Amino acid sequence: MKSAPAAPSRFERLLSHPLTRGCDINDPVTTTLRRTIVQSKPFVRRIYDEWYRKIVDHLPDVPGNVLEIGSGPGFLADYILDLVTSDIFTLPGVRCVLDGSALPFATGSLRGIVMTNVLHHMPEPRAFFEEAARCLRPGGAAVLVEPWVSPWSRLIYPHFHHEPFLPDEPSWNHTLAGPLSGANGALPWIILQRDRSLFETQFPGLRVAETELLMPFRYLVSGGVTMRSLMPGITFRLWEMLETGLKPWMNNWAMFALVVVQKDPS
Repeated sequence: MKSAPAAPSRFERLLSHPLTRGCDINDPVTTTLRRTIVQSKPFVRRIYDEWYRKIVDHLPDVPGNVLEIGSGPGFLADYILDLVTSDIFTLPGVRCVLDGSALPFATGSLRGIVMTNVLHHMPEPRAFFEEAARCLRPGGAAVLVEPWVSPWSRLIYPHFHHEPFLPDEPSWNHTLAGPLSGANGALPWIILQRDRSLFETQFPGLRVAETELLMPFRYLVSGGVTMRSLMPGITFRLWEMLETGLKPWMNNWAMFALVVVQKDPS
């Protein structure tokens, strides 16, 4: 499977955020700049606020630390006391450097592992889930916010996003073109929805406990961390109301999902 990033389209070049335009996505400096973008774009910051509140609400009430993988541009540490932040790079505010395939934590020591837009970058996700099954304590959970597959997202991601989005890819792996440029945006859906039975067979101690489909429009019109905002922050509430009205049909519209993967409590 090839996952080298495609050349940016004319649309992407036109709307790319000036702070990171022309930057190498695999350069740690780019991740630091994206943190600045998240903080400076009210629309995007409100999206991250919402994601983080959902993550906190879905963490199990059991002892142990919470590990965040791919802390990068985010600010989840504002919501979780003593959060163990980590990234693949050495970055300001990041406590551990790791890639998710080999976690430096004792067996059964973590109550939670959380990620925001990270799983689809992992070239060997089975290695991560093996480590999650080992490190999570009984009743612990991995809580993930990731891109998702729907009829709407099948139209949007391939044309308006720089990462590969391949829902029909049979493999769970992808080629590591770079720490961040290697990706398949459809990978979380492939593993945790399309191939859920296989996932739960291969990882019998883990189960997909909850999937909440999210956000068909707001992240798109916010421009995210790579593009200029397509809508002013004052319209956030209007887009939120539109998405709320679409909840009964979110299977057709979702571009993201919050997924809770829980470890057997026994």
